[in-house]
Amino acid sequence: MFIPSKSNVVRHPVFWIFALVILLATSFAARIYAQDSALKDRIYVVTHVDTLPGNGPAAKLLQQYVMDSKKDKGAVRIELYVQISRANHFSLVEVWENQQAYDAHLAAAHTRQFREQIQPILGSPFDERLHQIVE
Repeated sequence: MFIPSKSNVVRHPVFWIFALVILLATSFAARIYAQDSALKDRIYVVTHVDTLPGNGPAAKLLQQYVMDSKKDKGAVRIELYVQISRANHFSLVEVWENQQAYDAHLAAAHTRQFREQIQPILGSPFDERLHQIVE
């Protein structure tokens, strides 16, 4: 029976293929773990914005808010929806890297300005709810 020596094993192509597979698998596992960790820190914000009926400027204000907010550091995704049956009912869905990014966004001049401008045309107070991912 042939028992390969250590030097013969290292020279064998199967050894290198096996080593490469292990290296790739551990690298992939580390990347998945890092992504999972980042997802746990993310803040998901759903805000319902109801404006007075027939208020055309509301959509433009909200669209500008979305464009400005997408430029904020830590913004992952920001989307604006309008209810199909009620053109004055909007939903903002925002994803922030972490609480600190969201807090900085709230303190930003454009966010404060948006809230001041939309306040007079609101039909009800903001319904803003913060969420985290559930494992």
